[in-house]
Amino acid sequence: MEFIREYADWFYLIGAVLFILTLRGLSGPKTAIAGNRYGMIAMAIAVVTTFFVAENPVVWMILAAMAAGAVVGIARARTVPMTQMPETVALMHSLVGLAAVLIAVAAIIHNNKLVELGPDLLAANGVTFHEMSKVHLFELFVGCFVGAITFTASVFAYGKLAAKKWAKTISGGWVKPVQALIFIAMLAAGIHFFLTGSMTSFWAMTGLALAFGWVWIAPVGGGDMPVVVSLLNSFSGWAAAGIGFTLENNMLIVAGSLVGSSGAILSYIMCKAMNRSIINVLFGGAMGGAAAPTAATGAQVQRNYRSGSADDAGFLMSNADSVVIVPGYGMAQGRAQNAVKELANLLKEQGVTVRFAIHPVAGRMPGHMNVLLAEADVPYEDILEMDEINSDFPATDVVLVIGANDVVNPAAKDDPNSPIYGMPILEAHKARTIMVIKRSMATGYAGLDNDLFYNDKTMMIFGDAKKVVEDMTKAINGTGH
Repeated sequence: MEFIREYADWFYLIGAVLFILTLRGLSGPKTAIAGNRYGMIAMAIAVVTTFFVAENPVVWMILAAMAAGAVVGIARARTVPMTQMPETVALMHSLVGLAAVLIAVAAIIHNNKLVELGPDLLAANGVTFHEMSKVHLFELFVGCFVGAITFTASVFAYGKLAAKKWAKTISGGWVKPVQALIFIAMLAAGIHFFLTGSMTSFWAMTGLALAFGWVWIAPVGGGDMPVVVSLLNSFSGWAAAGIGFTLENNMLIVAGSLVGSSGAILSYIMCKAMNRSIINVLFGGAMGGAAAPTAATGAQVQRNYRSGSADDAGFLMSNADSVVIVPGYGMAQGRAQNAVKELANLLKEQGVTVRFAIHPVAGRMPGHMNVLLAEADVPYEDILEMDEINSDFPATDVVLVIGANDVVNPAAKDDPNSPIYGMPILEAHKARTIMVIKRSMATGYAGLDNDLFYNDKTMMIFGDAKKVVEDMTKAINGTGH
């Protein structure tokens, strides 16, 4: 297709503009569908254009890989439950990192093979050869080690989010020195490769980068995983951009830069929402793990809490003027979003004002709760961010917390000794009545106990989120048992 080859730069420009429109569309729920469509069109343009401008492509291998990827991707998209979406996203990031590593390896091996054949033999066969410049070596150096770190770090994040036994958090005084040694050794090998083109140094750099990605993320606590997922998204973009320079593909450079910069901005926003720096998240060790209060003898203090039933909760909400629902990972785990939507609709029919309060780091990935509520067709205008709704809690009759813990923990405001002190939270404790749905009194993902559960205004309702919410709906309808 000579036409596509001749106007490839124009096609890439159109694709780049569409990618920018994609990000603009994804910035708001009402425009997200259009944003996704722009992205699909842009990617289709990029793939088709690159296919036709590539020199001497092995067509059957490309088509076979695309077909296999499409089959796996479609099958996974159709079957993955929303509770497994965070680890699925992390796993997809790992594939981007692995692709960057493999492309760098292929480029290096290809170049060395041409060097072995020699310029005379290549010229005799009509092949023009230019030895890889220092600039290209640097691009490969950056793209490969960033991709390798992204790959193993994302695999570990997947294992952590999926609760795999092999993804164990590591801790101890030895962790930071080991991280530093591996990182310095990786840079030293990479610099030597850059200066000399040594394949031994290249393999050493790649292996050390793979090891560093693992030991870098392994100490990070579960409560920080949403930030890690966002940051790895950024890393996958920078890895793609680095390889784009190597392949001299403008579209890959633009797309990678957009993903990298947007992921970095999102990571910053999420860290700000947790009142922590990105350095503290990534190198400060695990968040959480604080023990429950202990008596002087060292025995654990038994704290009193008030529990109630779904019928009690239904009665209180149906007689309230305003209800705010705070969803957390428990809603995702119980797949309760549709039941929550039905509860909200029923309360609205009875004249109750119902809104949803979303914390930036609720769940296991950025925007997790927004995705769940959008899946249940909850109206966008009913979903409010933390900064929009916090001032309304004191005038709210009932707050219903569904499986959230750390994002409503008053210790962030009141306890200077708490690991999350200073973290902005949804101030549910200021409401007139608080109801919390949980399976048990176990701590949240960050491993911290929550004073909200022991508040005099709080009623704990134990059970599976979906079942409890359905029972609340029955109680409001007058059909509860």
